[in-house]
Amino acid sequence: MSPRLRSALTLIAIVLVVSGAAQAWRAWSGDRVGAEIAARAAPGDILMIASDTCPFCVKTRAFFEQHGVAFSECSIERDEACAARFRAHMSPGTPLLLVRGRAQVGFDPQRVAKALGAS
Repeated sequence: MSPRLRSALTLIAIVLVVSGAAQAWRAWSGDRVGAEIAARAAPGDILMIASDTCPFCVKTRAFFEQHGVAFSECSIERDEACAARFRAHMSPGTPLLLVRGRAQVGFDPQRVAKALGAS
């Protein structure tokens, strides 16, 4: 095997190992934060104001359901009171999370955990 080919294969192997480790870290970190949120969120603590066409809402809902997080949800297209609440916050998009009454635009598990008092 030529030195050039050996170097290329070594570089590819290193990239694969680092990429795999990064994916494992993200999964572990997401599970840890998800467990913290689930432990701290009581029914009524989290309201997701969502849109029926929002892919980020789908991902947020899946995260909450995967981790057993207590949350409620309303749709701005199907519920006029929900739409009015959305407009009142002047949010640029969905999901709009109300975590213990405080608005968060978009979904960031770390931010939700912090709002619930997690370390």
